[in-house]
Amino acid sequence: MRALVTGGAGFIGSHVVEALQSRGDEVVVIDDLSSGRRENLDPACERGAVLIEGSISDPDAVAEAFGRSRPELVCHLAAQIDVRRSVSDPLYDLGLNVGGTIALLERAREESVQRFVFASTGGAIYGEGAGRELPLSEAAECRPDAHYGQSKHSAEGYLGLYRRLYGLGAVALRLGNVYGPRQDPYGEAGVVAIFCRALADGARPRVYGDGEQTRDYVFVADVAAAFVAASELGGDGPYNIGTGNETSVLELGRRIASVSGGEFDPEMAPARLGEVQRISIDPGRAADELSWRPVHELDQGLRLTAESI
Repeated sequence: MRALVTGGAGFIGSHVVEALQSRGDEVVVIDDLSSGRRENLDPACERGAVLIEGSISDPDAVAEAFGRSRPELVCHLAAQIDVRRSVSDPLYDLGLNVGGTIALLERAREESVQRFVFASTGGAIYGEGAGRELPLSEAAECRPDAHYGQSKHSAEGYLGLYRRLYGLGAVALRLGNVYGPRQDPYGEAGVVAIFCRALADGARPRVYGDGEQTRDYVFVADVAAAFVAASELGGDGPYNIGTGNETSVLELGRRIASVSGGEFDPEMAPARLGEVQRISIDPGRAADELSWRPVHELDQGLRLTAESI
């Protein structure tokens, strides 16, 4: 299959590229390298992947990407992912996450793309899980607590519109907290990589609030497998791509220390405004319709991540 991957030089996107290549796909990537890294794609490019440096907000770059790839499949992962920036600059967030998605959907419609798989978000779309029955299914009410979650939710609406109006095979994957090799250990997000790096350096990881806030951590190779599965099977979605399990930040730190041989002695810091306290998402629909299930247990994935830091 001929595939175009937007944001394919990023942490998750580069794993999706490799998973598609393992299936035998010809892959073209478009990425502006604002957060992605060229070296993430070195192994894929050695196997024939093509990287086009450009933004999905640039019509010329998008035209080149579609012209080079002639895609049957589009995996759309390029996005503005900084929750804080989405709050401080909501129009930028809207333009990239919604406007950029519409531009790609329109081009996919014109080019008769068979399947369009969109990287959405689990926790940010559903919002606070405390006081709700967890794990949340796709039928749960969406209550975004920040502009980022709202923009992803809005983009999902356009996927549905293009399915109804044009018959485009567009589907959204609502990802849990993805972790694994190539995750940035120096950013503000990606707590697993940040903790692994701190423990490797003998530093004290910082924990905000009481550390009892929970997330649904899913390994990046399993997420990449979900993109492959969604390109082959399934209906309209959306599909939760998570484990259904809650893990607190403090428990996560202790488990990373256990698998890496370090000592978890966190530096406690004040809670961050608007942070979700509890969340986990039910992957049952993905299991039923995509035959997808996460195969990496948390400790296994943490060990592989720590070894890669």
